[in-house]
Amino acid sequence: MKIPKNLPRDPAQRAFQIVAIATGQAQLPPEQPDTRNPAAVALGKLGASKGGKARAKVLTKTVRVKIAKKAAKARWKKKS
Repeated sequence: MKIPKNLPRDPAQRAFQIVAIATGQAQLPPEQPDTRNPAAVALGKLGASKGGKARAKVLTKTVRVKIAKKAAKARWKKKS
């Protein structure tokens, strides 16, 4: 049994739907076929796995520190 991804956001409705699926009272919607190009998917995964590690190798320590400080300031910035 596979629970669909498009369940209601409301917790009560979501629980009701899950129970209905588990007890067989509700029909599961037909699963949509994957229409993406398999070559493009593989290429995207290849680049995604390299991304951060390759960038970290290229950056110097001072640049990494600068980026980290900027990120910390953005996180802790007071919203006005």
